[in-house]
Amino acid sequence: MRCHKRRQIPAVSKILDALGDCDLPRPFVVEIVRRKLSQIRANSASPEFESIVADLRRSLDELRAGRLQSVINGTGIVIHTNFGRAPLSSEAMHALNEIGAAYSNLEYDLAKGERGVRGFYVESALALLCEAEGATVVNNCAAALLLIVQHFTRKAGRTQPQLARRGEGAPEVVISRGELVQIGGGFRISEILEASGAKLREVGATNKTTLEDYARAVGPETAMILKVHRSNFFMSGFVESPSSNQISALARKHRIPFVEDLGSGAMIATESLGITEHEPTAGDVLKAGADLVCFSGDKLFGGPQAGIIAGRKRFVTALKREPLFRALRCDKLCLVALQTTVDLHLDQKVGEIPALALLQTSEAALRARAGAIASNLADLPLKIAIGRSKAKTGGGTLPKSKVPSVTIDFITGDRSLAEFAASLRASNPPVIGYIANDRFKLDLRTIFPGQDESVINAARAACMK
Repeated sequence: MRCHKRRQIPAVSKILDALGDCDLPRPFVVEIVRRKLSQIRANSASPEFESIVADLRRSLDELRAGRLQSVINGTGIVIHTNFGRAPLSSEAMHALNEIGAAYSNLEYDLAKGERGVRGFYVESALALLCEAEGATVVNNCAAALLLIVQHFTRKAGRTQPQLARRGEGAPEVVISRGELVQIGGGFRISEILEASGAKLREVGATNKTTLEDYARAVGPETAMILKVHRSNFFMSGFVESPSSNQISALARKHRIPFVEDLGSGAMIATESLGITEHEPTAGDVLKAGADLVCFSGDKLFGGPQAGIIAGRKRFVTALKREPLFRALRCDKLCLVALQTTVDLHLDQKVGEIPALALLQTSEAALRARAGAIASNLADLPLKIAIGRSKAKTGGGTLPKSKVPSVTIDFITGDRSLAEFAASLRASNPPVIGYIANDRFKLDLRTIFPGQDESVINAARAACMK
């Protein structure tokens, strides 16, 4: 009986012929087929050949959908972490192509004809932009924070060995309980800090931390004071927290480094984007007395994923000497994309940075595009309306701010909205929106004008399914 069942299992070659051409590497397809046949051999029932092929097509579709690819973001969230955060500028993309396709002077001094310093230009430009004595870059903001905390706690441990001899524990990082936030992917600031070997000294309460709370916590074990900007949430009501100026004065009095994690990376006044909420810039925080500031490169800064550190030159230089810095350094592609984005900021061409351009687009311009899209889809067997919405900055930035926007609303009648959404996600490129008020919505705030035709084609194709 078992031998008869084995004879019923089709050969790999027969299934590959039935699947036909596939835009995945053939070894990958063969491996998926073999796994499927192994599962069949392990089970008692042997499915029909057509069923096997259909299951494999679904598996290959899921695998194909997992490849990194561009999508059309109709969610109204400008800096969407799931979609890669800030899109890069056309200038950055040109630079990536130029540097990625050839050799470069990544660590070569063209003037001296010898080995040079990685990131020399971009670090100098970032220092100027942030109004700082020095700056450097690692591969993300969590890495920047890890590097900073490890450096100052290791330094405190070396300069105060008597603490360890007395068994008084690891050097401490003083931080408000109201700032022990959780970031994307379930990671918590406290876990990142503890990974450095630091001991957290939590002060205050969730909603209320005073300067006196910080002052009482500072002692011989204190390695640094850390302030984490609440960029991904806000508290209102009975709340209090001291300003950066106040904390920096306390830190200077006790000769303790004061570091602020800004996260969002705003380089210009957010009010100039039509947003009422103010997001502090690196320059603002350094002027307030912080010794170092760190922030993300792919949020309001509008560049690639990176952790940017700026502040006192002696601290930046010391960070670059840490062995961990070598493990966290950026590659040539990150550096050239960052370099191009810094230049756009310095040249005051922020309108050429896509994330900032999307935030600045007028509601009238969005409504005109919506009218054109709706007219092109008027003959479809569903109802289309133009709606109003409130887009979000996203990415853990400006949590209280919402930007007026315009949506294309699809009212599908008897057809499931979830099914219609799935059909759009299966288009090329995938179109992603959201369901609200018994409608499927695409927010034009986050759809580039050059993508309107793709949206129209995807909607037509979805109606044919």
